[in-house]
Order: sequence, then structure tokens, then C-alpha cells
Amino acid sequence: MLTKDELPDCPVATTVHLIGNKWKLLIIRNLLYDGKQRFTDFLKSIPSISKKVLTDNLRALEEDGLVEREVFAEVPPRVEYSLSALGKSLKPILDAMEKWEESFKVL
Repeated sequence: MLTKDELPDCPVATTVHLIGNKWKLLIIRNLLYDGKQRFTDFLKSIPSISKKVLTDNLRALEEDGLVEREVFAEVPPRVEYSLSALGKSLKPILDAMEKWEESFKVL
């Protein structure tokens, strides 16, 4: 994880650094539109993502402060992921992507 001082000066480059791969975007999409998710929920709803890739991306999103991880003291342990306030602030970006895609389809 980069500190805020180490992030690129360009706002677009910073955004791409934080959410710029398809897996992170799909994880954020799930959390924005479906709410809290468990690990297996992501595996079911994101085709072709491996457990390792999902784990790595969830950890990166958590380190960057976009995702929160809640562990419940149960047997077996239960873990739920949700968006932090910072993560929820990405909603306008994903909404804009959806709107763009809709207009792209009609071209």
C-alpha cells in the first residue's frame, strides 16, 4: 500500500492505482449494489476469479481503506466484507461507468 504522499500527482492515475483492475471494480460493484458479502458470495457472483486473486484484491482494498472486514467470533468463523465510507464515495464513478456503457451499446 502506498501512503497518500506516495500516490501519483494525477487524480486519474491515483484512481486507477486504487481501483484499476477488473477484479477490484467487480468487488466494489458487488458491495455497492448488493451490500455486505461473504467470501463465497464473491466467488459465486464473479465468474472465473480464483480464491487467491480474490483474497489478494480484498486485502489490497482493505489496506487502501476502501473495504472493511468484519470477523464474527463463531464456529466456524464468519467474515463479512463491506464498503467503508471512502469506498461508498466511489458510487458516482461506477454510476458514470454504467451510464457510459448504456450509451455505448446504442452506438
